[in-house]
Amino acid sequence: MGREIDTTRFKARHFNEFARRLQQETTLLTEWAQSGRFSGRGLVAGCELEAWLVDRDLQPAPVNEALIKAMADPLAMPELAQFNFELNTAPEPLIDRALSRLEAALNRTWTRAIEAAETLGARPLTIGILPTLRAEHLSLDNMSGLKRFQALNQQVLRARDGRPLKLDIVGNERLKGEHHNVMLESAATSFQIHLQAPFERAHRLYNAAIAASAPMVAAGANSPFLFGSDLWSETRIPLFEQAVEVGGFNEAVRGPLRRVSFGSGYALDSLVECFTENLQHYPVLLPMVFDSEPERLEHLCLHNGTIWRWNRPLIGFDDDGTPHVRIEHRVLAASPTITDAIADAALFFGLVEGLCADDTRLQARLVFAQAKDNFYQAARFGLNAQVVWLDGEKLAVRTLLLNELLPLARRGLLAIGIEPLECDHYLGIICQRVEQGQSGACWQRAFAKRFGSDMQVLTAAYAEHQRSGAPVHTWSL
Repeated sequence: MGREIDTTRFKARHFNEFARRLQQETTLLTEWAQSGRFSGRGLVAGCELEAWLVDRDLQPAPVNEALIKAMADPLAMPELAQFNFELNTAPEPLIDRALSRLEAALNRTWTRAIEAAETLGARPLTIGILPTLRAEHLSLDNMSGLKRFQALNQQVLRARDGRPLKLDIVGNERLKGEHHNVMLESAATSFQIHLQAPFERAHRLYNAAIAASAPMVAAGANSPFLFGSDLWSETRIPLFEQAVEVGGFNEAVRGPLRRVSFGSGYALDSLVECFTENLQHYPVLLPMVFDSEPERLEHLCLHNGTIWRWNRPLIGFDDDGTPHVRIEHRVLAASPTITDAIADAALFFGLVEGLCADDTRLQARLVFAQAKDNFYQAARFGLNAQVVWLDGEKLAVRTLLLNELLPLARRGLLAIGIEPLECDHYLGIICQRVEQGQSGACWQRAFAKRFGSDMQVLTAAYAEHQRSGAPVHTWSL
């Protein structure tokens, strides 16, 4: 979905031709897997940080086009709403002091975003859901001008036969409503972690990412409020699932799969299974036909970009043109600080490596249905969630993190060659966050409980803490 398209007008012939090319490219992908064509390069890390733009009154500021122009940085790009944008890091080999390098790179781009925003009378803010956001901000007038966003809105509504999107989230409070475009999606911003891996073990890392999703979202929750209502610790999860609520083929064997979901199961032999599922179970949403060779997989990648699994497999290419696979871990909210974000990334990299140990037998010891249930429990209750872990062990997610997963993550990071001091620094931040019970969501709720539900006051205090750069577990009320 990162690539711009040329038109928003599609006819039946475009859908038919796109489907033909998608079939061709999926077959080619399968052949590459069977012939060992994929890159054997070691682990490579990257991340995407989505952010808000707010004005002096901490209301959404729809100026991302001017911001991107002022930054003139290929690592910065617009998001769906004009008050959102995205910052990326270049790929970083996951070894030695990779985590520090990722933090430094993201901080440099973030500083340029702050400087550019100041010239526009705005400031960037990273938080899962902006507390001052109101439903009226989510109008088509505030949609970014790229054609792919316009086309997405049109095609989602077409797939729903024009029916409005329904919002119904039950948390500490209940929020119901209807929305007539996909701008609801722009109410949620995230920190997405990328991990490129050798093809032969990428599916095991993907399965580990699925299992790790519950403790990850519990530790990193930062989205408790939407339109002033206190909902889930990570309200982004139900919000995004309802904001693009479109299913797959009605006649599919397993029934219509949702386009935003936790997925349908673990990968058994390779990540190609996910792309085969894309072909078989999801109708074409954006039938942009490209004038390119099948080997570029442009239709396969665009189609995959319209299916939002919380852990999404991606296809890319190394600098020499060799295809590679990577995992996009999408469960985390935009973080309170850059340091918090990289600490979350450290936990993720360490956990998935640790859960891939030969003696773990992950799929047998944590069935997919339980991993899925854990995820939604953690998204709703955050650090107060109860989960069922390996071999049916029931325990509090904080206990699981402190006693089992943080030590496991440290062993995983050491196994892939991260320096011990790096491990201790970043995992120490997670440890203190969990011990003190203060994630971003916890801090926001505690602030609102003490000072009242004025979302502008809360946002102002949050923004000042974020400006300091200190991780969220150190924030005072």
